[in-house]
Amino acid sequence: MNILLHICCAPCSIYPVEELKRKGHKFAGFFYNPNIHLYSEYLKRKAEVEKHSKEEGYNVIYPEYEVEKYFQYIADNETFGKRCAVCWWLRLEKAVRFAIENGFEAFTTTLLGSPYQDHAVLKNICEDIASKSGLKFYYEDFRTGFKAGRDEAKRRGYYLQNYCGCIFSEKERLEKKKKNV
Repeated sequence: MNILLHICCAPCSIYPVEELKRKGHKFAGFFYNPNIHLYSEYLKRKAEVEKHSKEEGYNVIYPEYEVEKYFQYIADNETFGKRCAVCWWLRLEKAVRFAIENGFEAFTTTLLGSPYQDHAVLKNICEDIASKSGLKFYYEDFRTGFKAGRDEAKRRGYYLQNYCGCIFSEKERLEKKKKNV
């Protein structure tokens, strides 16, 4: 199957890329993450995805960084549960539009590999976008390879971020850290 793989970061892409290759799928990556803030953080994560794709021999599409669109989408949805779902929807909807316009048969996302995301909500969003667009959603619970992927990222010397990328999660992370001091 020809699959477009939405990629959030290099460490999270390691296991899904391995699995798609192992199962014989043709695929390309799609790095669309306007939620990542600061811009320097975005560039750092993009560089790591570029490094991983070269090492593993797969193509990645890098749409424009649309941070303004992200903030427009999440306006009035800044609370933790709401903003994540809105953010996932924005990113995956863009990936699906690209996939349809470029002849892909299905889409999936590396976000399905993170134990830090609400897996059920994310899966429902993907299924909803698929039903509305007519594009197949390739579902696999990539969480089973999360730890191995992180270990491999460390071994390769990849940058391992400690928050999802949005300014809100960074603030929450630092506030939590401050409370634990």
